[in-house]
Amino acid sequence: MKVVILCGGKGTRLREETEYRPKPMLPIGNRPILWHIMQRYARYGHKEFVLCLGYKGEMIRSFFRDIQWNTSDVTLSLAHPNESEFPRDSAFEDWKVTLCDTGLESGTAWRLRSVKAHLRDKPFLLTYGDGVGNIDLNALVAHHRRSRSICTLTAVHPPGRFGEVSFRSDGSVETFNEKPQTEAGFINGGFMACEPDIFDYLPEDSLMMFEQDPLRQLVAAGRLAGYRHEGFWQPMDTLQEFNLLNRLWTEGRAPWAE
Repeated sequence: MKVVILCGGKGTRLREETEYRPKPMLPIGNRPILWHIMQRYARYGHKEFVLCLGYKGEMIRSFFRDIQWNTSDVTLSLAHPNESEFPRDSAFEDWKVTLCDTGLESGTAWRLRSVKAHLRDKPFLLTYGDGVGNIDLNALVAHHRRSRSICTLTAVHPPGRFGEVSFRSDGSVETFNEKPQTEAGFINGGFMACEPDIFDYLPEDSLMMFEQDPLRQLVAAGRLAGYRHEGFWQPMDTLQEFNLLNRLWTEGRAPWAE
């Protein structure tokens, strides 16, 4: 299945970093979070991507244009400067990436509507370019097919925004969990599976957000399903969350990479 990734927002809540680059290009380790998201899909065999670009989209274009040159070993022939050789086992050689300008100020519904022609009226996967998780994508797709819905979203527990502290009877701290996953309630974690009929719910309104009227109308029609994910999920909306994801990666504790 093709994977559509919404990459066009301005990331205003992370202005410290997004003033200079789009949020999907913020690095976790030495690769952008967008690469980490795509790697998760590729691990499950989904290697065709459609990226909905907007704010500073040229930086995302440049990254993929030069990705092998900047990340792989390369052999140059000085006698033939236009010839170069990359290892045959390059991690990116079997990815196919379509880069689409979907507008600077567009809402997410319009961005999705703009790439319809690239999906060839077939089911597809959809997510955002700023969150990672250890979602079982095979289970998500299987749940979507069983539900016979138009769209299935991954329902996740929201991560805690503050440190969770428990105490011993003498008042000393027993445990401290910096970013706990709350046990109650679910939110939309992205990582969606969609049927082509989804485009019937996307209006000709360039500012419409997919998460507003389109999803509400699907709920009203009984055509929105939810796949419950009890594992790790983490957005990157704040500098603290950016630092958390980088620390997990550096320490070898990144659940999304397992």
